Order: sequence, then C-alpha cells, then structure tokens
Amino acid sequence: ANRTAGRPSVVVTMASTQDRFNMASQLEHLQSRYVGTGHPDLHRYDWFSNIKRDTYASLASQHNMVTYVALCENESVGRSKYAMLQRIFLPCGTPPERDDDE
Repeated sequence: ANRTAGRPSVVVTMASTQDRFNMASQLEHLQSRYVGTGHPDLHRYDWFSNIKRDTYASLASQHNMVTYVALCENESVGRSKYAMLQRIFLPCGTPPERDDDE
C-alpha cells in the first residue's frame, strides 16, 4: 500500500545567499524604476495617494469605465471624467503634517 501514489512529490529547497541577494537587488531596481512599488521610507499617505492616483488615471483613460462610473453616479460622461481628473491632484485629501525626522 503505497500512500504517495497519485500525489505529486514536493521538493522544498532553501534559497542560497546569492539567490537572496539577487532577489533583493531586483526588488531595489523595481522600486527605483516604478514609483508605485514603494520603499521602506515611503509614508502611508504617499502610498495611498499613488494607488488612488493610478486608479483614477486608469479609469479616466478608458471610455467604457468612464461610462460605467457615470451611469453609477447618475452624471454625464464628461462630468464624471472631469471629476476623476480633478481627483488625481489630491486623491486622499490634504497631506498630513509630518515630523522633521521623516
């Protein structure tokens, strides 16, 4: 009675030091290249602003999505698109006051 019959075998390997360094350098490259991926010193407000700004920009650039939002808000397409474009400037409201050490 073979209990592993029909089950895929799983092999777990530990990442070597070189693999970890390679992954860390790739992550650092992504964070320097793309603003939305964040970094350890990024403030929570900035991260949320990036996400909401990207979302509004994506919605405003797709006519079908603008039409859907306009229908849901019971507004005209032009007014909905204008409102989305206006929300890109301060998507999360005014920024909070920060300490000097941040």
